[in-house]
Amino acid sequence: MKKILTNCQLILSQGVLSKGAVLIDDEGKIAYAGYESGLPEVDGRIIDLEGKYLSPGFIDIHVHGGNGITFGEGDLAAGLIDYSNWVLSSGVTGFLTSITGATPDELGNKIEFLVIEFEKGLPGAKGLGIHLEGPFMNIENKGAQNPKWIRTPSLEETEMYLEAGKGWIKQVTIAPELPGADEVAARFSEAGVVVAIGHSTADYETAVRAMASHWSLITHTFNAQTGLHHRQPGIVGAVLTSEDVIAELIADTVHVHPGAMKVLLRCLGPDRIVLVTDAMEAAGLQDGIYHLLGAKVIVKNGKATQADGTIASSTALINQCVRNMTRVVEVDLVDAVKMASMNPARVIGMGDDLGSLDVGKQADLAVVDEDINVHMTIVNGEVVYSKI
Repeated sequence: MKKILTNCQLILSQGVLSKGAVLIDDEGKIAYAGYESGLPEVDGRIIDLEGKYLSPGFIDIHVHGGNGITFGEGDLAAGLIDYSNWVLSSGVTGFLTSITGATPDELGNKIEFLVIEFEKGLPGAKGLGIHLEGPFMNIENKGAQNPKWIRTPSLEETEMYLEAGKGWIKQVTIAPELPGADEVAARFSEAGVVVAIGHSTADYETAVRAMASHWSLITHTFNAQTGLHHRQPGIVGAVLTSEDVIAELIADTVHVHPGAMKVLLRCLGPDRIVLVTDAMEAAGLQDGIYHLLGAKVIVKNGKATQADGTIASSTALINQCVRNMTRVVEVDLVDAVKMASMNPARVIGMGDDLGSLDVGKQADLAVVDEDINVHMTIVNGEVVYSKI
């Protein structure tokens, strides 16, 4: 059945349009987005959005789980389904599962399982693919990664993962300074996988060379990588002086200071930043003791750390990150939303179908108020979460 969303403010790529409306066709795609006065005369279910903002659905391309769920652990199918339903309350309509494994076989098995579930389809937010955050990282900048799970880049492993992934691996994090990294990055890139610099000790020159070859994305910029120093600019310096690399940003104000976020925005602009949560199982839950990658994680005042104080993923929700960008970093609402919708869609090659309110795209939408609280989430034109 067609749906007509009325009495809303549309967050379009060119700005906010008041007194707007959206028509969703029988195939769950956007058939009209514009002034309410210009709506085609059709029969359908009318949904009054009470003057709230209508945004493209948020897409999280770097997340490990939430609400007590860790991707690839426990009852894998039930956990993935529960997460798909739970994350709707933060406006997420699609996500990548960020995973790694203790051994090549274990990681390969996780990939095969996820592919099966993705091909079946999830009931809430869409499983858009897989992000391999490991195992090809530098142990000297492991962050919260399990050091026993980190391995030297291997073409044999890479081929195994690509075969198991059947095209569902969308992103991989690789430290470019490691032996064999160039060959592995080239193979992933050839297979259509976005290669990101992360968990790396690369110097400025190595990072620049990587960005000029197969690396086009930066995993959680500023974190677990060489920082900016006036004589050793590091990976961060290479990012800030780059012309086209895309930068992930965990905008929870824990991982990155708002001042650093402003510097990144000033250097890259709003089209080259992707908001991610990097969230783990404690997201959405109370402070306490949790686990990530085989290690204990202590969550206090919403900050997740290992026993030695190392930040261990996050408890952030994507709508909170959008809110922080508008309120703390003082980013325009349209640009903040773009960083959580259109930009990640483009990174994983889905910008033609997702990420904006353009006619012909999938009607994956989020209804939010001025504080970016989520009141409704729509996936494929169906209302899957609502407080209206």
